[in-house]
Amino acid sequence: MSVLSFLIYVFVTSFTPGPNNIMAMANAHQFGLKRTMRFCLGVGAGFFVLMLLCSFFNLLLKNFVPKMEMAMTLLGAVYMLYLAYKILKSKPGSGSEEDQKRNSFFTGMVLQFINPKGILYGLTALSAFILPYYSSNGSLLLFSFFLAFIGFAATVLWSTFGSVFQRFLTVYRKQFNMLMALLLVYSAVSIVLH
Repeated sequence: MSVLSFLIYVFVTSFTPGPNNIMAMANAHQFGLKRTMRFCLGVGAGFFVLMLLCSFFNLLLKNFVPKMEMAMTLLGAVYMLYLAYKILKSKPGSGSEEDQKRNSFFTGMVLQFINPKGILYGLTALSAFILPYYSSNGSLLLFSFFLAFIGFAATVLWSTFGSVFQRFLTVYRKQFNMLMALLLVYSAVSIVLH
């Protein structure tokens, strides 16, 4: 395995904008870093479970996903558009029950199973870089943990950005929300057209 190619792929894919990172930054802007950690932990836990599933059922998924790919892609895109709408319509410090649900462990975890970027990332990373060289349960568990940890670190970094620039973002809240919503719309459109 080319470790450098693997690490470049993992870091570029994990730290570029996607539903997890955009939601983490938007949540940290609205709720602060400390309260957004539950969302980030949910992302990490969900991503870990997803990577385990990709690891242990890769052959099954490889045969099954092409049949489900369009449905999963459309479901993921619709959900991203819904999240974009909610971000666009959110008000500063509203803290409504629905906003709190968007910033929950459960939302972070469930997002992984309808996030086409995460699913395709897991399938690609595991099938191209890991499974040709490693197949023991222990190694697959370790690689799944590593990939989930990098994903968690990316969401924490984006959350930190949202929190650190909170004062700036508060002044430009509408523009920020619009930009985050547009990035989610872009993500949704790009996965449908990909």
